[in-house]
Amino acid sequence: MRLLCISLLLLLSACSSDESDNTDIAIGKDVFEANCVVCHGQEARGLVSNWKVKGADGKYPAPPLNGTAHAWHHSPAQLLKTINEGGIKMGGQMPAFEKALTGDEKQAALDYIFSLWPSEIKTKYDKRYK
Repeated sequence: MRLLCISLLLLLSACSSDESDNTDIAIGKDVFEANCVVCHGQEARGLVSNWKVKGADGKYPAPPLNGTAHAWHHSPAQLLKTINEGGIKMGGQMPAFEKALTGDEKQAALDYIFSLWPSEIKTKYDKRYK
C-alpha cells in the first residue's frame, strides 16, 4: 500500500510539473507575441533570410530564436542579460526589457523560446548549461 501511495504521489507531481511547464510556455508565448514577434517573427523564425548581415541602417537584424541561429549557444544567464539590457551595445536593435517585463515574464518567454528548439538542440543545450 505504501509503495502504491508513493507511486501515485510521484505520478501526480510529474503531471502537475508538466501542467506548470505548459502554463509557463503559454504565458511565454503571450509575452513573446506582445513584445518580441515584431522583430523575431512568428514562432521566433526571424524576419530576414540572413540575420548575420547588417541592414541598410548599419545594425544587425533580430536573429531567429527557434534554434536555427545562435541563441542556443548562450547560457540562460546570458540570454536573460540580453533581454534585460537589449542588443544595441552588440550592434543590434533590441531594446532593453529590464523594466518592461517582470522576472516571471522574462523566464516564461525563455521557456517558450526553448520549447521551439528541435530536440537535438535542446539536448546539446541541456548538456552544456544544465
